Amino acid sequence: MTLAAATDLAAATNENLANISNVLIYSAMAVYTLAFFAYIAEWLFGSRSKVGRTAAALTAGPKAEAGAGPAVTARQAGGTAVLERPKVVVRSAAGSRDVPDGPGAHGGDEQGDLYGRIAISLTALGFLLEFGGVLARALSVERAPWGNMYEFNITFSTVAVGVYLTLLGARKNIRWLGLPLITTVLLDLGLAVTVLYTESDQLVPALQSYWLYIHVSTAIFCGAVFYVGAVATLLYLFKDGYENKLANGGTPGRFADSVLDRLPAAASLDKFAYRVNAAVFPLWTFTIIAGAIWAGDAWGRYWGWDPKETWSFITWVAYACYLHARATAGWKGRKAAYLALIAFGCWLFNYYGVNIFVSGKHSYADVGLGVLGAAGF
Repeated sequence: MTLAAATDLAAATNENLANISNVLIYSAMAVYTLAFFAYIAEWLFGSRSKVGRTAAALTAGPKAEAGAGPAVTARQAGGTAVLERPKVVVRSAAGSRDVPDGPGAHGGDEQGDLYGRIAISLTALGFLLEFGGVLARALSVERAPWGNMYEFNITFSTVAVGVYLTLLGARKNIRWLGLPLITTVLLDLGLAVTVLYTESDQLVPALQSYWLYIHVSTAIFCGAVFYVGAVATLLYLFKDGYENKLANGGTPGRFADSVLDRLPAAASLDKFAYRVNAAVFPLWTFTIIAGAIWAGDAWGRYWGWDPKETWSFITWVAYACYLHARATAGWKGRKAAYLALIAFGCWLFNYYGVNIFVSGKHSYADVGLGVLGAAGF
């Protein structure tokens, strides 16, 4: 076999892998769409819990402390004594009220729970297909699969779903995250395959470094975890407003009755968001340091206030302010939550806004080819 023929064969093989990657990504989108409808069914067909349960928790006298073992009580059901456990209440971040966690998306209903399990199974299948698409893309070019914004998008959404499934596997009750997660993952993949799609190609020489695996992989993971924290923060603001309305004697609307009352208590959402953001913040710090070291190797300077570098630092400062505010009594609750959303907004602008609207050393061509820009850092 001649050298030219071998080269053509290798190119054809790479092209085949790239096509397989595209098929797997589209297949994942189809499965995620089915999962989206299953999550919708879980919310619609699950029983609606009563607003009175939360209202009673806001107005009752003695309240259970968080972590205390729930007492077993008895009620009469058709002349038979039935044992049941009361809802566990959670101390709010500000210490102002104790509210029980909602029963979840399915509302404690067996039919709703069935739809929820189907949704999780479809989400896991979609994750495997998308992971296969990312892997095939990497094999088609024999490098890390995050060399442009398209590859970053598909890898980012894969990691975000993986974080969700990992937390579920750790027996964390976060099924309430499934619907917003899959919704945004579908939007992310839709943007990737339409606007951001880039053909498989090799990297420019400056990016052919082992730092690509270290710097960009940690950036992707941090972004996925920050996203999970942002969703929890946004839901916290809705649930906190709902609880405030009940505490002030207001009557929630039908949406709050069917959705917000099933979510975890505002205090639980607030605590979850804080924990995930705090856990990943040190890794985000390492991501910026790793990027500076790579910049020193590639460009001969560690920091030059390039737009991408600047917004990475702004994002770091915003999350640092959030974590400090969350630990300060006067800034707990909604004020800290607003800071968390601003911080995630900085991360989003660092990825999309800077790449599309601002040019700098991290941009190597158009939107589809900004490799370090695609990584966002």
